[in-house]
Amino acid sequence: MTNLHKFFVKNAFLWLLVLMVLMGYLIPYRESYNAYFNLGTFIDWGIVIIFLLYGLKLNLREVLNDVKNWKLHLLVQIATFVLFPLLVMPFYKIAQGNEFYVLWLSIYFLACLPSTVSSSVVMVSIAKGNVPSAIFNASISGLIGIFATPMLMHPFMENNSGGQ
Repeated sequence: MTNLHKFFVKNAFLWLLVLMVLMGYLIPYRESYNAYFNLGTFIDWGIVIIFLLYGLKLNLREVLNDVKNWKLHLLVQIATFVLFPLLVMPFYKIAQGNEFYVLWLSIYFLACLPSTVSSSVVMVSIAKGNVPSAIFNASISGLIGIFATPMLMHPFMENNSGGQ
């Protein structure tokens, strides 16, 4: 095999990801596709399958031992809900009051969101990392995100009520 072929084979996931982005650009989503293919249902079942397949591979004793690793879990959650929003905050003064505020607010919103199941579990698995920790942290992050994301976003949202 040539070096170029080895490079493409070794990074197949990356190239397939680039291909999917390109296909999404060339074949944009239309609402009429819902008659044939419901994307929301597909995503829900995809997450179920990811959890099921990785859950079947896990040893219960390994999972229970991993839950005791509270320092790792605390570090991951602090990075997700404290560090990432803090990394975006210095740009608030620059963006405040001009046309870049909406862009800054969008990036800040992304920084406040919990980690996703797919990225957490799949990327950790590809890196041959600690999959039980990734599953636990993705689950806990989703639960914490229900409360943390609105609390982090609240100071920057306008509260205009149009009611009478």
